[in-house]
Amino acid sequence: MPVFFPFQSVVPGKTVRPSLAAGGQGQGGQRRRPEGRLSAGAARGRLMRTGGGMTLCTEAAAAAAAGKEAAAGAGMAQRVFILPRQQSLYPPSVLNPFVHRQRLSAGDKARMIFLGIILLPLRIICIAIILLLTWPFAAIATYSQPPGGSAPLKGWKRRMIQIVLKGLGRSMFFLMGFQVTVKGKVASPLEAPIFAVAPHSSFFDGIVCVLAGLPSMVSRPENLAAPIFGRILSSLQPVLVSRQDPDSRRNTINEITKRATSAGQWPQILIFPEGTCTNRSCLITFKQGAFIPGVPVQPVLLRYPNRMDTVTWTWQGYSFKQLCAMTMCQPFTRVEVEFLPVHVPTEEEKKDPVLFANRVRNNMATTLNVPTTDHTFEDCRLMISAGQLTLPMDAGLVEFTKISKKLNLKWDHIRDQLDTYAAIAGASKGGRIGIEEFADYLKLPVSDVLRELFLLFDRNGDGTIDFREYVIGLSVICNPANTEETIQMAFKLFDMDDDGIITEDEFACILQSSLGVPDLDVSKLFKEIDADETRKLSYNEFKDFALKHPEYAKLFTTYLELQRCQLEASEEDSYQSSEVKHTPVAKSKTPVSETAPVARNQICPEGYESDNLSTSDKKDD
Repeated sequence: MPVFFPFQSVVPGKTVRPSLAAGGQGQGGQRRRPEGRLSAGAARGRLMRTGGGMTLCTEAAAAAAAGKEAAAGAGMAQRVFILPRQQSLYPPSVLNPFVHRQRLSAGDKARMIFLGIILLPLRIICIAIILLLTWPFAAIATYSQPPGGSAPLKGWKRRMIQIVLKGLGRSMFFLMGFQVTVKGKVASPLEAPIFAVAPHSSFFDGIVCVLAGLPSMVSRPENLAAPIFGRILSSLQPVLVSRQDPDSRRNTINEITKRATSAGQWPQILIFPEGTCTNRSCLITFKQGAFIPGVPVQPVLLRYPNRMDTVTWTWQGYSFKQLCAMTMCQPFTRVEVEFLPVHVPTEEEKKDPVLFANRVRNNMATTLNVPTTDHTFEDCRLMISAGQLTLPMDAGLVEFTKISKKLNLKWDHIRDQLDTYAAIAGASKGGRIGIEEFADYLKLPVSDVLRELFLLFDRNGDGTIDFREYVIGLSVICNPANTEETIQMAFKLFDMDDDGIITEDEFACILQSSLGVPDLDVSKLFKEIDADETRKLSYNEFKDFALKHPEYAKLFTTYLELQRCQLEASEEDSYQSSEVKHTPVAKSKTPVSETAPVARNQICPEGYESDNLSTSDKKDD
């Protein structure tokens, strides 16, 4: 049978024996409470009568009836509510695709140094010569061209660029030690105006551009300002995009659409739809730019089947200079480029770029035999922010595409939540919130109610809360509970004398009673709520604090739900015991009622029907 939490009224100058939530009675069968002041149980009963439709987590209670699961971590309480975890918000199969950790053995380092003494200077000289030879042709082709690439190269200029740059590009990659294997057939501009290349893991992925016949690429405007290389890039007529400028993104989509539907007037477009580099362990979310035009797309796969990976360039790992040096110190670097059959969009895919992108991605992932995740470039931005907040960088990963869509959250909102999370988890090791940090943040002691709330956040049951679980918990668990009705009900509970304000004594009395901690110091929490420092809480102050800290609303409803579940179990046990005691089992012909009686007491008073408990404060995943 569940353990009952006593409602213990702590009033200065009075010693009151605690009465059980099940309706424990004092002498003469009367409930005892301090004169002139409602006990916590009576106040709660009054609230139940006036607040009849409060949302509670009843499906969690129903799940608890089937059994309880042990909580992870030492000292954690047994879970009372078991929220159904929908697969749509399960953690991804690849937790961090933006990290590349590779340790070189002593033999690898020695071999790299020995070969580097010979190969590195020779290859640098050869690359410099090729770039210098390429620059004049690029300068001639782009001479007198409109700025920004508003008109395509035509005639002899276009043919010269395709022949010269393609030959010099192949020579450069050969001299760098790349051994290229090509599979499949390159589609013509009329067959597929767009190439979608994945996985994107290195700056060396540009080798696909040479093999595909020098299509235009999507690039940042800053790259055009680079000496020599900028002029060569301009001759390829890139589509320019700025990640930070929303107008530039819209203009980029319009430019891609214009070129893709030009019937061959412009070169084909090569796009890396992931939008950032990964470690090739999965395919992250595809951006929609390559799929909005609704034209046929040719998927292109990249593989680097080498024993030592010196090409992967991620947000955590080797730098650009280190990878260049390591790669050119290798005798050779294998790369496989596979051109898959052209994907011609259906009418449904033309109308829905997201569907189009997902089907192309799934096809590519199946061929590569890797999973897909909902990470995106915004996760990288959160990683950088996490590092700036002295958290581990991978603490900021949330699978932004999935979280933002299912929970209707914007990047700025999640970024603000990261600040709060960092304030809680900053003192812990590993950048995760434990039960102690959770209690310190809420300025409350570790209690059964707090443990239950903590377990609702801890989706994987490992005894800690990571940032992803924190974001989901606020949206799915806390925010739905933080309604006007719940805030009003909580205010009435604390306002024990119904004068429209809450004093510190009233605040302490209810918290001490509900948490079962008679000596609980609530002064810090009270001062934080008391914005005008009058030592009295108005409803507006109480509401403003509650809206900014939705965890307290869920703590309040969790406590009431715990009490309700325990009461129902207690009354059911008492009812069954009474039946066994007064009704002979062998001779009885009266069927036992299949439904336990509805509790009629301070927690579930008369008039508060069980139908009111049929809804859930859990937002649909």
